Amino acid sequence: MSRPDGVEASGPQDDTGAAPRTVTQEPTEDPLAAADPLADAAADEDEDDSDLQNPAEVARRARWTAGGAGALLALAGLAASLLRLTGAAPAPVGAAYAAGAAVCALASLLGFRGRTRRALWLMIAGVMVMALGDQFD
Repeated sequence: MSRPDGVEASGPQDDTGAAPRTVTQEPTEDPLAAADPLADAAADEDEDDSDLQNPAEVARRARWTAGGAGALLALAGLAASLLRLTGAAPAPVGAAYAAGAAVCALASLLGFRGRTRRALWLMIAGVMVMALGDQFD
């Protein structure tokens, strides 16, 4: 079927005489990303960093993080138990803080030995014991 302007139309036609729809190709790249060359460089740098990370380095960082967090929580629990025992708080409050600190200290030891998942769960349990002790106050 030919139109009056001499252009052949392909595909399904309708009899309404409306102009044929044109299909535009969507750009494949984000126009904002193309406008910012620093964003491309930062994205490439992030990809390079993830490729260069050694699994042994990631494991070492996880051990230090678990061990350090467990030690920090143990020190905080020990300090809180000493403050509660020297104050007017009931004895179970100080004992709960001390027990939570002991659990967090165990978590710290496990974290430094590479048992990071168990250390995380023990840290959670230790903080829960401390929070339970705080409810007695």
